Amino acid sequence: MSFPNTKLMSWMSEPTSTDKEKKKPPLNGRRALPSNNSNAEENEVPEMDAFGLIPRGFNPKDYLRVVDIHMFKEPYEINKQQHHTDKYYNPKLIVRRGQPFQIQIDFNRPYKPETDQFWLEYLIGRYPQPNKGTYIPILVGDVLKPGEWGAKIIHKENNSIHLSIMSSATCIVGKFRLYVAIWTPFGIIRTHRNSATDTYILFNPWCQQDAVYLDDEKEREEYVLNDVGIVFHGDIDEIKLRSWSYGQFEENILDACLFLMDKAELELSGRGNPIKICRVASAVINSRDDNGVIAGSWDNTYTYGVAPSAWTGSVDILLEYYSSKQPVRYGQCWVFAGVFNTFLRCLGIPARLITNYSSAHDNNANLQLDFFLDDEGQVDAKLTKDSIWNYHCWNEAWMTRPDLPVGFGGWQAVDGTPQETSDGMYRCGPASVQAIKHGHVCFQFDAPFVFAEVNSDVVYSRREKNGAQIIEKIDTTHIGKLIVTKGVGSDEMVEITEEYKFQEGSEEERLALETAVMYGVKKQSTQDAMYQPQKDVEMDFQVQKAVLGSDFKVTITFRNKSRNFYTATTYLSGNIVFYTGVTKNEFKKHSFSVKLEPLMSSAFDVIITSSEYLSDLLDQASFHFFVTARINETGKILAAQKATVLEIPSLRIKTQGEMVADKEMSVIVEFTNPLKQSLEDVTLRLEGPGVLKTMKKEFRQIPANSTLIWEVKCIPKRPGLRKLIASLNCDALRHVYGELSIQIQKP
Repeated sequence: MSFPNTKLMSWMSEPTSTDKEKKKPPLNGRRALPSNNSNAEENEVPEMDAFGLIPRGFNPKDYLRVVDIHMFKEPYEINKQQHHTDKYYNPKLIVRRGQPFQIQIDFNRPYKPETDQFWLEYLIGRYPQPNKGTYIPILVGDVLKPGEWGAKIIHKENNSIHLSIMSSATCIVGKFRLYVAIWTPFGIIRTHRNSATDTYILFNPWCQQDAVYLDDEKEREEYVLNDVGIVFHGDIDEIKLRSWSYGQFEENILDACLFLMDKAELELSGRGNPIKICRVASAVINSRDDNGVIAGSWDNTYTYGVAPSAWTGSVDILLEYYSSKQPVRYGQCWVFAGVFNTFLRCLGIPARLITNYSSAHDNNANLQLDFFLDDEGQVDAKLTKDSIWNYHCWNEAWMTRPDLPVGFGGWQAVDGTPQETSDGMYRCGPASVQAIKHGHVCFQFDAPFVFAEVNSDVVYSRREKNGAQIIEKIDTTHIGKLIVTKGVGSDEMVEITEEYKFQEGSEEERLALETAVMYGVKKQSTQDAMYQPQKDVEMDFQVQKAVLGSDFKVTITFRNKSRNFYTATTYLSGNIVFYTGVTKNEFKKHSFSVKLEPLMSSAFDVIITSSEYLSDLLDQASFHFFVTARINETGKILAAQKATVLEIPSLRIKTQGEMVADKEMSVIVEFTNPLKQSLEDVTLRLEGPGVLKTMKKEFRQIPANSTLIWEVKCIPKRPGLRKLIASLNCDALRHVYGELSIQIQKP
């Protein structure tokens, strides 16, 4: 059967007169059509496309007519089962590209292939065009070719036909409208617009021809289908973890994620390409230059918004943004990463959340962090612009990279936290993790920035009175000490540092650094400086693990490896810092002199009392200690720095009653205030995908050492292993979490 003349289908590309009145696009000679970058907008499609004058006796009812279309879209039916989309709380058909799905068409009489001609039309956006993949006519044939659009009849009965439809493995990801068109001698008759037949087409990690194909079933279950993850935070010496509800299958989340691509104005024809989608999403997840999803705040003031540590998952954030179209306040790196992960998994791109401990924020892209010391050996805050984050979270998305040389596909680093601009917008990635490891930072996108986050050197230098710059110490191992993610199918922490860089100090690691330098990233700033490392004396220090509200100590150890007798003037500076390494204020200053015997080690304790730090504490109860010592006999300076996080109490969650789907049960949250003061204006949050939607409760006051108990009744919807996640938040105490895994039985 030949396809009818597309010229007749003038409605496809011509803006209607009402369109023209509404929007006069600046058609500039190169573009014949307005841009097609909204999945939500649509045009009217004529139900009768006449071939000319219609004779008087023509009656459309004399011809084949569609009475009904069955989409098999229930979670238990074949399409959603085979396409792994049965968990989406969405009444419409959701399929993955490059894989066949089934529909049934009921006609007014039996279909006769010899005389009847019909075809399917899938349309997306307002100005559908065949060459852009936004208008897809599908003829019925005898065979389905893998990964190409097509349809064939697999069953005929009475007035009905059962079709198997194959979508292209590279087609646009989004919501398509479906029409059935029937040919008559006088024109084409179409079914009328019916939103019940709308079809969502997603990425397909199960399909070999798809750019996001992942060949391991356990990994697909984790990186696409798991709707709860873990965020590792804290500090390298005090790793903490909390659960995060991605909730990519919850009601309206799929529409909210498609709206983000409309918001970013990504041309519909580019929405089959995961590289483009990641690039625009990393910009629209933050609000910095496009009024995107989350407004960041790192200054401990969260007026008129929610403190970043209070969120328990992405669903509330995405739904609030989808309804208000205004940035949601507030987020920090793990919130940006959690929402980004939801977006990627929801669309079918395999994704995971990464934490990098001792993460560099290199302001001037010279691949080193510069700490400037004054004459006394203390850090000069005015000159020092680079910072070291205790940890930083970003995401990895799995895809092929046909735009790069072979071998750079696989995991790509993408980051929605606004740190530095890239091509004029706050975004980062996708950067090939393999390229970062080997120092091939010339490949787009933003590889030098990610390379610096995991592999910079820390350089301590000071200026002499005569202007000469002296480098006191180069620390090559402080940055990117540990890079981790959640294990596949478990809550274990898995180290992936070696995916980003070779073993510190190995030949390969230095070679990768030299390669990065060769590609013109590193500015040679150390030539005019003298570097004479101190060999005689070594200094290090340890910070005792401490619980919020208690005293603890810092122990400084010197090793004099020479036969000389030395004295050292030592400074300890204790700062309350944001987890981004930015100092709020100095709460402890302590200097003392030490005597260093030849060939001996000696240790000195400094006590930190709770009264010194409690009044100024920030969200994450995070401290940064900086110790410098000047050897009086030689003038040499020793420097070391460490971050530490206080132990914060957690919430306890328990359940009462039978845990059966569709039956009422109770969830109880308990918390004991550990501080010597009352907690005022406390907010508790509780959520569990498939068990209960987010609940919130406010408490005016929790007196010192007293226990709060909150009971919530709920009716779980989904059987299986589920997770309950709770957070407590108030001005005096943040980052208080609790979680509980529960098994919901089938009714």
